[in-house]
Amino acid sequence: MDQERIATCIEACNECAEACEYCADACLDEDGVDELVECIRLDRDCADLCRLVAAFLARGSTFSQSLAAAAAAACDACAAECDEHDMEHCRACSEACRDCAEECRRMIESESPESRGFATHA
Repeated sequence: MDQERIATCIEACNECAEACEYCADACLDEDGVDELVECIRLDRDCADLCRLVAAFLARGSTFSQSLAAAAAAACDACAAECDEHDMEHCRACSEACRDCAEECRRMIESESPESRGFATHA
């Protein structure tokens, strides 16, 4: 697999995780936080999956592709939820999620069956 593609996906996953964590924390400080519960939950799920994908890609795990698909789905759900809210942190999170979902899908599409990921094994 193209090492640049993997590195780009890892970067997008890390940026998404950071945006999701920031969004979840900022949501907790908003008035009417009870209306943001689903947003906070999705932010946390998405952040965790994105960090996991980045780690699995970095070590060349054979599970990277499956996890990237799950992360793309979580990113899509999180972006859709964030789009329902007018706060700047939600807009930024939605954008990061959409970028990450796209990179995860690109990485999955470009992965060959014999590819193991970013790490090289002698």
